[in-house]
Amino acid sequence: MAEVPRLRPVSDCGLLVEYAEALSDGVHAAVLGLDRVLAADPLPGQMETVPAYVNLLVLFDPLLTDHAAVAAGVRTRLGRMQAERSAGTAHLVDVVYDGPDLAEVARRTGLSPETVIATHLSADYSVYLYGFAPGYAYLGGVPEPIQLPRKEAPVRGVPAGSVIVAGGQCIVTTLTMPTGWWVIGRSPVTILRPEGMLFAVGDRVRFRRTKP
Repeated sequence: MAEVPRLRPVSDCGLLVEYAEALSDGVHAAVLGLDRVLAADPLPGQMETVPAYVNLLVLFDPLLTDHAAVAAGVRTRLGRMQAERSAGTAHLVDVVYDGPDLAEVARRTGLSPETVIATHLSADYSVYLYGFAPGYAYLGGVPEPIQLPRKEAPVRGVPAGSVIVAGGQCIVTTLTMPTGWWVIGRSPVTILRPEGMLFAVGDRVRFRRTKP
């Protein structure tokens, strides 16, 4: 169970609930637990909650409430929350492993390209948050043998649908943008959809190899 979080005002309409400085399964489970409680029993004036790795941002209407009232409501709900991780929805995402960086990832990790692919396929990934660009779901769970730091310089024009990794994280990109992450494949699965995101924070993802 995560420690009691710190509550910190953000601008005139937000309260940041901070559990820790470093990510762990227990901390993120606590973030998601509070998010579920606030969804089921919203605070007066609550407008939105935004879960992240180690904290939850609670946005509110400053004409209806204030930081002190929101903080008091959060503390009350903290006593009722369950920090156990929700099972979430399971997703299976197809990948064609023909990324331009696959061979370099193999070289830097001392593995063969096929072993890099098999290692990436072996993991269960968790959707930690959305950030940086629309539809960019940050998936934690990249196995340690294929973890690499970001490139020293980003590459322009990386196409939407690229499967990219850096450190312990993986993203299926939704826009053509620069990135300093390693491009190991591409996916036909659309994450950013008119009706909303394919994944919810707390969902689980596995990858499945497919042919071009």
